Amino acid sequence: MSTVSTRAPAPDRPSPPEPPAPRRRRREQQWPAYVFLTPWMLGAAVLTLVPMAVSLYLSFTDYNLFDPPHWVGLRNYTEMLTEDPRFWRSVGTTLLYVVIAVPLKLGLALGAAMLLRNLGRGRAFYRSAFYAPSLLGASMSIALVWRALFNDGGTVSEVLGSIGINTGSWVGDPDLAVYVVVLLTVWQFGAPMVIFLAGLQQISPELYEAAALDGAGRWRQFVSVTVPMLSPVVFFNLVLEMIQSFQVFTPAFAVSGGEGGPADSTMFYTLYLYERGFTASHMGYAAAMAWLLLIAIGVITLILFRTSRSWVFYADEEGR
Repeated sequence: MSTVSTRAPAPDRPSPPEPPAPRRRRREQQWPAYVFLTPWMLGAAVLTLVPMAVSLYLSFTDYNLFDPPHWVGLRNYTEMLTEDPRFWRSVGTTLLYVVIAVPLKLGLALGAAMLLRNLGRGRAFYRSAFYAPSLLGASMSIALVWRALFNDGGTVSEVLGSIGINTGSWVGDPDLAVYVVVLLTVWQFGAPMVIFLAGLQQISPELYEAAALDGAGRWRQFVSVTVPMLSPVVFFNLVLEMIQSFQVFTPAFAVSGGEGGPADSTMFYTLYLYERGFTASHMGYAAAMAWLLLIAIGVITLILFRTSRSWVFYADEEGR
């Protein structure tokens, strides 16, 4: 005879709550980051993106800071490229400055970094002393002192004259004035020097020991070990210095007295942009110059990145 179970059925257990969707969970994890980023995003929008959009619009207008902008289309660009000889002189002066100043500055910075790497006592002092001009050199006061040093009767002309080299005033000589700005820039080699020094300290001493065992001298070690291992740092400094050099303004303004003289020999691109925008009140023309400079820097930077594949070596690239 079969027995019938009188036990009551077990109550249904509540199912565990489903985990939140991955997208929702990511949003919950990311909102604190957006809160902290909000001031930066507002600053970027208000202080960078909006002014850039306004300047782009003004580059297609005739605007003199007092009357409402008048739309002229591409007239500012065509006038700049085909009817303005001073524009092309400013381009030539800036290119000459970049071609001379950037290699000299990077070469001096690398040489100083290599000397400091092998220096024992006093390295911190010399590193600070070499870095100080990078902090001070961008100021107008230092640029004015530099102008006085190279002016007629200044220290440089007096010292050179005492050894029979009579150059007179560098500032007043159209053939030498641009080199006053070049030397002021090269003097500020401290910032790239610190970056080079950090890169040199990351190179393994075992590489130099292996090269020495193979019979490599100092020069061969520099060419075969230091340069390839330091090439990413060289590339980084090259891009930064190139961008900064195309935008040089304060030294050119101080050395030339704000006029780009003598004979437009120190009429750098940014100085001419300032003159057209704030002296001649052709703000639309100046905005067009600014955008053309941005495009030129972007193109040159892109070329540097493209060509870097053939000469920049990364230590871990074989494992990638």
